[in-house]
Amino acid sequence: MRDLLAEYDALMNTGEPVGRAVVTSVWGSAPRAEGASMLATPSGKLAGSVSGGCVESATAQEIAGAIQRGAARLVTYGVTHEQAWEVGLACGGTIKVLVQPSVPSPVLAAARGKGGVVVATVVEAAGQPGRPGVGDFGVIRENGSIEHTGLDPWLVAAMAEPARAALQKETSGTVELDAPLGGTVSVFLEVFPRRPTLVIFGGVHIAMALVPLAKALGYTTVVADGRQAFLTRERFPDADQLLLAWPEAAFAQVGLDSATYVCVLSHDPKFDEPALELALRSPVAYIGAIGSRKTQAGRRERLRHLGFSESDLNRLHGPIGLDLGGRSPAETALAILAEITAVRYGGDRSAFRAP
Repeated sequence: MRDLLAEYDALMNTGEPVGRAVVTSVWGSAPRAEGASMLATPSGKLAGSVSGGCVESATAQEIAGAIQRGAARLVTYGVTHEQAWEVGLACGGTIKVLVQPSVPSPVLAAARGKGGVVVATVVEAAGQPGRPGVGDFGVIRENGSIEHTGLDPWLVAAMAEPARAALQKETSGTVELDAPLGGTVSVFLEVFPRRPTLVIFGGVHIAMALVPLAKALGYTTVVADGRQAFLTRERFPDADQLLLAWPEAAFAQVGLDSATYVCVLSHDPKFDEPALELALRSPVAYIGAIGSRKTQAGRRERLRHLGFSESDLNRLHGPIGLDLGGRSPAETALAILAEITAVRYGGDRSAFRAP
């Protein structure tokens, strides 16, 4: 929903009601993942999509119906192989879509906010008369707080741990929960992770290639260096922030948290090693350092002497990046972003490691 906020505001400015459809479950080769959203007005104005074009027309009609009746509904679509072929897919699949008469206020608040929020919405309640009903929701925050609107206490308790796990994986999806008196309740966990920040220490050529790639993937980008000549707007026109500082001051200003990814690229021990010490003592999601295997071995030994454990050192990715075989600054930047992406989403990196 975050990527549709501008379109949502534009549709609201037309004076028409705006409904939403959101993908809650996917089987097979469906073109959009869980959490993909589509907006529509009764007159047929659209934004976003729930498929590659296979079911958008039918979904728009469903949204118009939801607006008219003022209630949410779960709809299942089967995308046939023939339909899939028409929109450029190899094969079909099945999706479930929650159609809502409006965009719920908790969803809008989470999409506009800093993140760290899961909006948990009931999409099916087999064998559960009355509440919970389709469209009932609760909000789970990464600090553990839960806000709910009349949901049964058992459901609030049951959805808390799956919501925290989904937030950690940064992946929306549906979970099926067993009710105490029989039956099941399916809850869609719509994840709004905190926006990730990539902190690069060392304004070198690789950093110049890394910033635009990271921006394209949605990262806030910060480049820090203690050397003025390396840190200019001409070199980094796309960076969100440039910090002329040594590691301690730079990291203190940025704030290193679990949504931060750190790349240490200066290749100068007086910068690199203090930066790595600070990063290893923080909860950042990723720490990568440039340098050969020999450089990495010496660096790790010095860090051991400073009291860092093997578990601490296992957080350090060095040589930085997946072994994609490239050597240019742009290719190295791609390898770094590939490794960060694999770490962020739990991807398998073993195939891209040199023996």
